Amino acid sequence: MSRLLLIVDQAQDWAPYYPSEDVLTFDQYLTFSTSPSTRVRVLNLCQSARYLSRGYYCSLLAEARGHHVVPSVMTLNDLSRKALFTLQLEELEAGVVQWLDQAGAALKPGADERGASHEVRIKTYFGQVQEAALKPVARLLFERFPCPVLEVVFRYRRSWQIASMKPASPAELTESEQDSFAAALDRFSSIVWRKPRTRRRYRFDLAVLVNPDETMPPSDPVALQRFARAGRKLGINVEQITRRDYMRLPEYDGLFIRATTAIDHHTFRFARKAEAEGLVVIDDPTSILKCTNKVFLADLLKNHRVPAPKTLILSKDHKDTVQRVVSELGLPAVVKIPDGAFSRGVIKATDEGSLRAGLKELFRQSALVLAQEYFFTEYDWRIGVLGGRAIYACKYFMVKGHWQIYQHGVNPNPDSGDFVTLPTYEVPKQVIQAALNATRLIGNGLYGVDIKQAGSRVAVIEVNDNPSIDAGVEDLFLGGELYTLIMQEFLARMEANRR
Repeated sequence: MSRLLLIVDQAQDWAPYYPSEDVLTFDQYLTFSTSPSTRVRVLNLCQSARYLSRGYYCSLLAEARGHHVVPSVMTLNDLSRKALFTLQLEELEAGVVQWLDQAGAALKPGADERGASHEVRIKTYFGQVQEAALKPVARLLFERFPCPVLEVVFRYRRSWQIASMKPASPAELTESEQDSFAAALDRFSSIVWRKPRTRRRYRFDLAVLVNPDETMPPSDPVALQRFARAGRKLGINVEQITRRDYMRLPEYDGLFIRATTAIDHHTFRFARKAEAEGLVVIDDPTSILKCTNKVFLADLLKNHRVPAPKTLILSKDHKDTVQRVVSELGLPAVVKIPDGAFSRGVIKATDEGSLRAGLKELFRQSALVLAQEYFFTEYDWRIGVLGGRAIYACKYFMVKGHWQIYQHGVNPNPDSGDFVTLPTYEVPKQVIQAALNATRLIGNGLYGVDIKQAGSRVAVIEVNDNPSIDAGVEDLFLGGELYTLIMQEFLARMEANRR
């Protein structure tokens, strides 16, 4: 269970806002204590954050007590060092600079010469801002300098720069600014508005990271509802979050990523922050690192003698790549970029011409490309592995008239082949064993292992750190039990964390 505290200088500082038992004065926080098993999140809303002020001591005490505080002492120190936050705004969206040009000219009519000094002052609230054009700047600043209310001064001298930043208190806001702050706080952490009795029904809080704009998410809305239902039965409050909720992670006991992962992506940043905050994380950052790059995975499987298709790692600087593929793998062959997903970035080369064209296209995206022997089967096995044991099994059939499970580019939405869901005890033993051997090299999380089988030959194609679990597909045999198994794993790990 986690608790959110809002610390103000005096009780009247919170008078304009919705009353809550989670609002404490600084003096009350000095004597505050709670159970060691309770995760405490602190929003420091004191009026002064200068060195040795109440606001400074609030963040300092919170960190000493093991509470997760925003802003942190490091953030307060960083905000006092101008060199750390000087930002050339021309590098951002053109709309930002255009808005500042207009706002600066309006404040100083006639002072539009490039040598003139324009100054624009705004406030941001948890990375939100009233001016729509400045949202990219506000979001960037909040990620770098997490602060509930931040007063930012932009100054133009040859180019727009951030001249100063300082934390602000809700007590200093105008009536319209108070509305913006309250709305941003509500979005940032809806838990503060819950009735305590409702919140304490659950032993743990689990965040499920989703991407509402994703066309092929790992779990559909029905599956997400079933995860939530299974969690509630076990005493876990399951709440969906998005990339905007980055700073809320310490409120939770666990993070379940149900958005397609990548390294240079917010999903990886979420996983790293959650792990640093001591949360139970699936997918953990190490699993994402190992699984999302097929070059690493191919070498890993080869070095540990896990059966896999014959694979070559090709460099764009080598001149003999085509000849090497033809001589060592033969044709047809499959070439793919290291971080593709859902059959994207994968090309089947049937002759030297298509191989050369395919490599040229893929080398534009990556310095290294994988080439694999063409190993056709009518279906791929997908074995779901959680905590070192197989929990579900599917056969994914190729799209009719195509050589892959997914076919992109024909229709606006990719076509997919049929599937059959089976109990794991009906899967050939060598397939299950190959899946377990592969995932042991990755970690102890939730994985989907894609395997080809032809007669007695078994080959691991890839290990997915973020396997699909959709209603009516992967859960077709186990039904609700599949979601319960995964929530039980979270429960066991969160209980171990608490102990």
